[in-house]
Amino acid sequence: MFTEFLRNHPMEELLRAGTRKLYPPAEDRCAWGGIPAEYRQEIRELAEAYAGIPYPPRTASGFLAFARTGDRQADEKPYFTRRRKLCAALLNACAFPEEADTDAIVDGIWCICEESSWVISAHNVNPVPGAPKPAEYPLPDPKKPYIDLFSAQTGMILSLASALLEERLDAVTPMIRQRIREEIRRRILRPFMQTDDFWWMGFRRKDLNNWTPWILSNVMICAVLDPMPAGKLAELLARGCGMLDRYLDVLPEDGGCDEGAGYWNMAGGALLDCLEILEKITGGRMCFWKDEKIRNILAFPAKVYMGNGWFANFADCDARPFISGERLETAGLMTDNRELAALGSRMRGTIADQLSDVPHLTRALDLVFRAPAEYPEHTPPLPADAWLPDLQVRMVRRGRWILACKGGHNGENHNHNDVGSFILFQDGEPAIVDAGNMVYTAKTFSEERYTLWNVQAGWHNLPLIGSHEQREGSEHGAENAECTPDGLALDLERAYGEEAGIEHLRRRFALGADGLQLTDEGTLRTAQEVTWVFLLQNEPVWNNGRITAGKLVIRCPQGLLFSKEEKPVTDPRMARNWPGSLWRVKLKNGKADRFSGTFVFSAEDQET
Repeated sequence: MFTEFLRNHPMEELLRAGTRKLYPPAEDRCAWGGIPAEYRQEIRELAEAYAGIPYPPRTASGFLAFARTGDRQADEKPYFTRRRKLCAALLNACAFPEEADTDAIVDGIWCICEESSWVISAHNVNPVPGAPKPAEYPLPDPKKPYIDLFSAQTGMILSLASALLEERLDAVTPMIRQRIREEIRRRILRPFMQTDDFWWMGFRRKDLNNWTPWILSNVMICAVLDPMPAGKLAELLARGCGMLDRYLDVLPEDGGCDEGAGYWNMAGGALLDCLEILEKITGGRMCFWKDEKIRNILAFPAKVYMGNGWFANFADCDARPFISGERLETAGLMTDNRELAALGSRMRGTIADQLSDVPHLTRALDLVFRAPAEYPEHTPPLPADAWLPDLQVRMVRRGRWILACKGGHNGENHNHNDVGSFILFQDGEPAIVDAGNMVYTAKTFSEERYTLWNVQAGWHNLPLIGSHEQREGSEHGAENAECTPDGLALDLERAYGEEAGIEHLRRRFALGADGLQLTDEGTLRTAQEVTWVFLLQNEPVWNNGRITAGKLVIRCPQGLLFSKEEKPVTDPRMARNWPGSLWRVKLKNGKADRFSGTFVFSAEDQET
């Protein structure tokens, strides 16, 4: 799409109509003095909080911890603290120039420029065929800079520091901005132009994910704010547009993000960043808001919204992820999607939110300079149902109930073995849940990934056949998925592999005003036990074929053997969504070569 557009509209000509000024500099007192009072107060409080925290050392032993033990935090904690402290100081210097500590800004810039690499320890190798493993390459080589997510983001932060505080930094010494420019060119811009080997570029690998738009959005800012000639900038941006095309080529037409709604923040949201940059620097001539696929990508979070900050959290998605509300609102406004814009307005959050996960300075600036739009009280609710045929995710809303269920395959980005699994909300709260994500370690993206309990099929809302769970890999997926008026029907046998001995396994969901009916029917080559698994937020109580868990009631087929297991949630990331414990129910039948079971999920106050 982008490359085709540029064939008829050369980038260098387009740039003549636009601007390379992306945000107001600190000297623009009208702009900075006009930001909302609550953001000015928050900026001051953030700066005061970080003023008492020194820039922490980033050590070789901390970097080595990933290769030695799989620990990512030993490097990431000081890495991100440095950048958050610098962002807080930068914003404070722009909002309150008379109070700013310039030395704290210079110290932050200088210590980051002195780092051997801007790449975090977990990303120190480029995952393409033949690339070394972390154990073979445990420390970065400064002579071979790699561009990962956070080296590009670091370049963005330093580029904006130079642009926002040009006069203040030059008053100390022009060497500071000169150093920034040299380091960004050495670590970001030259490698970007001189190699095709970084996997996220799409030259060596085709299975692209959020890395591509996320990195490109930051590389574009580095390039636009660099004083390179227009011809070189045009060449770099055209190259980036080719990578965006390769990214769009792998996305489904329905706009679904198989990494989950939380990853939209740096997938569809980062694509939005790129689109806005291209529109601004070309004076509006590169404008793609009417493209149907882009509109679908940007609208994805609203389609899988469960209410009250909850989202359908398949794959490595948190159940209550942080999503930039300002980005959602802007996406809705740009595409005339009032529901999406209104959702974003309700989720705008704070400056600290933009810096607390990964310090995204552009998101903080977008937040403070873009006031939320006004939405009438009668803003239409989100659509009652949604069906993403490529992703095979189905959303159904009936009264007090919301159902999210999926097909797909077990080779998706950030995959969990969960083909045919589901999430059920009752009265705005989770009842049948997906555990979601944990703190990343070396196991998370290695051959040991499926030793982690939260990605295994046995911890999702699925049947187990004998001792067999679903298998990982794109060859293990759903077949014959059919969107029905009240749910979804699909065949699951291929998700388990041949060794499970399944001839046929059909699962059907039907959600009504009174609750959910789930039916499984299967034929096996030999007689085996079948065990149904449900993961609950509330402790289950069994009483003669009836499970009560909080306000939820599950009526089960006759003859099943019940057991329950408490799973204390000790992982800090998961605990943000599920404090305390989760509960796994297992319901086992006797051995047979055919089975059929219908489970009815209803509310306790509906039971008679």
